[in-house]
Amino acid sequence: MTPEILIALLAATVQSGTPILYATLGEILTERAGVLNLGVEGILMVGALAGFLAAKMTGSPALGFMAAGLAGMALAGLHGLVCLVFLGNQVVSGLALTILGIGVADYLGTPYIGQSAPGFNHWPLPVLNQIPVAGPIFFDQDPLVYLSYLAPLLLWLFLRYTRWGLGIRAVGEHPVAAQAAGLQVLWYRWAAVLFGGFLGGLGGGYLSLAYTHLWTNGLSAGRGWIAVALVIFAFWHPGRAVLGAYLFGGVMAFQLRLQAMGTNLPSSLLLMLPYALTVVVLVLSSWKARGSEAPAVLGINMAPPD
Repeated sequence: MTPEILIALLAATVQSGTPILYATLGEILTERAGVLNLGVEGILMVGALAGFLAAKMTGSPALGFMAAGLAGMALAGLHGLVCLVFLGNQVVSGLALTILGIGVADYLGTPYIGQSAPGFNHWPLPVLNQIPVAGPIFFDQDPLVYLSYLAPLLLWLFLRYTRWGLGIRAVGEHPVAAQAAGLQVLWYRWAAVLFGGFLGGLGGGYLSLAYTHLWTNGLSAGRGWIAVALVIFAFWHPGRAVLGAYLFGGVMAFQLRLQAMGTNLPSSLLLMLPYALTVVVLVLSSWKARGSEAPAVLGINMAPPD
């Protein structure tokens, strides 16, 4: 493998990992408040379709990207309604959300299969893109990739140093104590669910507006499930999510390159590589993080304390 091919592969790794990163950050925010949302795959699909349609109708990729986030927020709001208002089972609600999101996106998106929409193109950053090796990999990308560089840092600062971020962590660890300290547990959980869905929707918007520039059913291709696994791999820390997202992005980019090169390996074997790695990483991460860093009330169906 020549240096030029390796650099191109690493650049594709960053691009392929970006939607996974957005979705993982959204799920980290949601789970930090003690709410488990397994509907990330559905949120990605609805966000991808909403972003595609909004950009196609308005001609503005920026409006499309915002519409993708709002669509993800709306779908996450259904999860919040079931779990936070009616106290339904979080696992069942999340699985239903995935089925609903995929079904709605496929049904409404079928007439647009193969059609394109205005999207985000490569926008090299002056000077930075001239840095040897790192420049072509990290600074010859589209604007949404550059935004993803800031997102983990901003989420980390938010959770660690702001009142709202500390409140979200508190209600995910000990809601009774948080309520005693004067925090509105229900509102903090609602905020985490909605804005977590917003980030997931942005990941879907990236798929249709920057990664492909066109619509096809099944566009998320399991990335939502990878994001759920990466939350555990990252031990609920935004910074570690970057490494996980690029790891899986690299595997996905690599298997696409292998298929394009016409290797003798069966295509079905190459397609399963990212998901086989997901299982391995999930098992190893769960063993290492046993009982340690997960929010204490994660996934527990409980009424807010009085």
